[in-house]
Amino acid sequence: MATADGSALVLNATYEPLCVVSSRRAAVLVLTAKAVAVADGDGVLHSERTALTVPAVVRLSRYVRVPYRPTVPLTRKAVFARDGGRCVYCGAAATSLDHVVPKSRGGPHTWENVVSACSRCNHVKADRAIAELGWRLRARPSAPLGASWRVVGARRVDPRWEPFLDGVPAEASDELVWEEPA
Repeated sequence: MATADGSALVLNATYEPLCVVSSRRAAVLVLTAKAVAVADGDGVLHSERTALTVPAVVRLSRYVRVPYRPTVPLTRKAVFARDGGRCVYCGAAATSLDHVVPKSRGGPHTWENVVSACSRCNHVKADRAIAELGWRLRARPSAPLGASWRVVGARRVDPRWEPFLDGVPAEASDELVWEEPA
C-alpha cells in the first residue's frame, strides 16, 4: 500500500493538490494513462505481464478545473493539525478545543478564536479570558491557507507528499504551525 491508510495524493497537471484517493484508485489512474506516478509508495501490484509499484503521489495527464471552497472547514481534527497537536497554552499534548474568548462572553466559533488545549489548561481557564489568568498565546490563531489544507484536511500526511503540500506538516511537532494571512 502507498501509505499506512492505503491512500495516494492526486495532483493536477500543474502539480496543484486536488484530492486524496485510495492507492488502488491511484494505480488504476496510472494504468489507464490518466495519470503518471510522481512518487512511489510501498508494494508492487502484479499482473500476468506487468508489475506496477503502488504510487504514493500521481499527477493527472490533463488539467482539471475544480472549484474550491474559499475557506478551510473548521473541524476538531483540522484545529489539532493546525496547532501541531499541542496545547497552545502550555505545549502539552492537546485533548480538547478551547475558545480564546469564551462563547459565554460572546466569543465566536471561528478559526481566530478556537485553539487546541490540554484538558488541564482547558479546565483551569474555564470561561475566563486569558488576560485574567495572566496567560499568553504563543502565536495568534488564524485559518490555515492554501489548497493543501482543503485537500488534506486533518488526514495523516505521508512524508512523500510533503514536497507537493505547501505548509501542511507531515506529523504533529512540538512547534505550532500557523500561516499568517497575506
